[in-house]
Amino acid sequence: MLLQKLIDKRIESYQSELIEKYCAEVESMYTKMRGWRHDYHNHIQAMQASMALGRYEEVKEYLHQLNDDLTNVDTTIKTGQVMIDAILNGKLALAAKNNIPVNVKARLPEKLSIRTIDLCVIIGNLLDNAIEENINLPEEDRFLRIYIGVKNTQLYLCFTNAAGKRKVKYAKTFLSTKGTSHGFGVSRVESIVKKYEGFFSADSEEGGFTAEILLPLE
Repeated sequence: MLLQKLIDKRIESYQSELIEKYCAEVESMYTKMRGWRHDYHNHIQAMQASMALGRYEEVKEYLHQLNDDLTNVDTTIKTGQVMIDAILNGKLALAAKNNIPVNVKARLPEKLSIRTIDLCVIIGNLLDNAIEENINLPEEDRFLRIYIGVKNTQLYLCFTNAAGKRKVKYAKTFLSTKGTSHGFGVSRVESIVKKYEGFFSADSEEGGFTAEILLPLE
């Protein structure tokens, strides 16, 4: 009973921190988008002034910088759920910072039977693990693939990432050398999936790890 209370308290604390963190990331993401739109006319006027003075190389460099900035805005993942957008984009930014190539396709229906915070915990934990696995590998071996969408009447999530040696499975859980926090994250995912009577599968092989989840939409 005492152990369960400690676990519940830790879960509550973890979820509160998660909400606070990704609400901040949502605000940052949309502030950046609003800022770009707001500055649009200023950018046009600056380039017109440079063109009038014949500073074509200056305009070329200005356009190059704008293209990079706009690319960062346009590549933002938009699933249809703001909180999920925040956690995905936050993790993808972390992956990019660590030179991890990412292939992602994510789209969510307007209505979900699963609570957004629970979905955030699932995605956050699995991507944390995937990024950590990649960081431990040479850059040329790194990769991360993410798919989130609807499959028949269920929400389907699939995460595949580069990994080192094949993991040993014990009592339905893959052993980890990263300490209790890593194992706790996977157990949280399993418990949430179980709560919604969904399906969770994890497969470890030499060089790769795949986690698949099916959750009822109704």
